[in-house]
Amino acid sequence: MQPANILRIDTLDESWSDKDNVMLHACFQLLTDCIEKEGLLTHWDWTADQRGDVKIELETLYSWWKQRVQRDQADGIDWIWTPGQHEEDNMMLTRLVKLRGYLWT
Repeated sequence: MQPANILRIDTLDESWSDKDNVMLHACFQLLTDCIEKEGLLTHWDWTADQRGDVKIELETLYSWWKQRVQRDQADGIDWIWTPGQHEEDNMMLTRLVKLRGYLWT
């Protein structure tokens, strides 16, 4: 079992990456791990209170991230050269940070 304080970022290779990019990838790696490895979306009763909206938002963010990574890897394009990508990334990262209190299982 690996130490719990080590985060493996699957979407970055070992080459240099600016810290703003590492932050984006690290935060979405945490979401991905929470969903894929810890069963976040099946752990709670998401129908209680207003959690249904939270689940939908988590699924939206997860789906967006998976598509973004797949597109960038397929195209071989660095995100920084894609018009509007930095702004979209910031918007989605902000949405994720607002839900950090739900990232536990």
